[in-house]
Amino acid sequence: MDFEPSPRCVEFKERLGAFMDEYIYPAEELYERQRAESGNPHHHPAVMEELKSKAREAGLWNMFLPDPDEGAGLSNADYAPLAEILGRSHIASEACNCSAPDTGNMEVLHQFGTPEQKERWLRPLLDGEIRSAFAMTEPDVASSDATNIAMRIERDGEEYVLNGRKWWTSNALHPNCRIMIVMGKTQPDAPTHKQQSMILVPIDTPGVTVMRNLSVFGYQDQEGHAEVDFADVRVPASNLISGEGDGFMIAQARLGPGRIHHCMRAIGAAERALEAMCKRAVSRVTFGAPVAMRGNVQDWIAESRIEIEMARLLTLKAAWMMDTAGNRHARTEIAAIKVAAPNVALRVVDRAIQVHGGGGVSDDFFLAPAYAHLRTLRLADGPDEVHKLSIARRELAPHIPREG
Repeated sequence: MDFEPSPRCVEFKERLGAFMDEYIYPAEELYERQRAESGNPHHHPAVMEELKSKAREAGLWNMFLPDPDEGAGLSNADYAPLAEILGRSHIASEACNCSAPDTGNMEVLHQFGTPEQKERWLRPLLDGEIRSAFAMTEPDVASSDATNIAMRIERDGEEYVLNGRKWWTSNALHPNCRIMIVMGKTQPDAPTHKQQSMILVPIDTPGVTVMRNLSVFGYQDQEGHAEVDFADVRVPASNLISGEGDGFMIAQARLGPGRIHHCMRAIGAAERALEAMCKRAVSRVTFGAPVAMRGNVQDWIAESRIEIEMARLLTLKAAWMMDTAGNRHARTEIAAIKVAAPNVALRVVDRAIQVHGGGGVSDDFFLAPAYAHLRTLRLADGPDEVHKLSIARRELAPHIPREG
């Protein structure tokens, strides 16, 4: 197992790190100020377009996509350290056109889209001209079991008709969102994992109603997490991705790399929180000594370093296995990192909040919104419990007696 970064990865890390220092970190405050001054929590700050132009000029664009013609041509293992760097700032991924759910949607279209679908939707997504959303979770069923998804997608001549309701459709309130990938049921009588399909639905299609935004611990995230109603929504049959019944297959292909990205971004957030914890601990004095001299604080710092290193190595192992053995053989590792990385990051951020005192739970620091986002990540792309169930089943399988 080789964790040595390739020369291209090292070169990208150096350039991305410099870009973060020169442009991203200094722009964070301006981004939030422009958003607040607009009076609209989903406003697209002008500074973001400036950052996108600079990132593209710097060659730090679509780094997630392994296709060298459309992306950077990096492997999962090479992109993982870059995702960690991007995770240090809540605006970095969008600036580099590497933010979810667009990355997953672009991967789906790149892998399964028709030439017409790629031209109509993938091209403007790759160019950063539009944003997209992914509509899978539903309010009326436990969507952690995706077989529960009830939205109907029914063929009617040369069209499909969609009826149902989704929520946590992230990015649907971004002003530049133009297209959704929607998962629903096309063949209710087919085998369990062949009932679902994915289809492209422009967000302005008649019958699509963005009903409300869902807050995250009271935060109104800029991209929004929408509840969306679909009432007799008609789209051309050519909008179907791959074929009827391929929804689960597409979902699995989409989620593998996405979980690497999520986990490494979480580790990046944890690293920044650890740095903030250390800086705060050495700069504040309580009862005649710096906070950093307190044994419990030193314990928090040490535990944070240990946990971050473990989570990073596990995630890098998963990325390496995906590159060398394929996603199927990395299923246990992919499930494990999705549990481990957000939980580690949450613990580190929580300790940093404690060291910051009252300031830690305010918006004066990045810690409180980071905690809210990371807590949500324990549910996104499947809750912890589903991933643990998957791991346990694979561990138990060799020990279960076979009948006959």
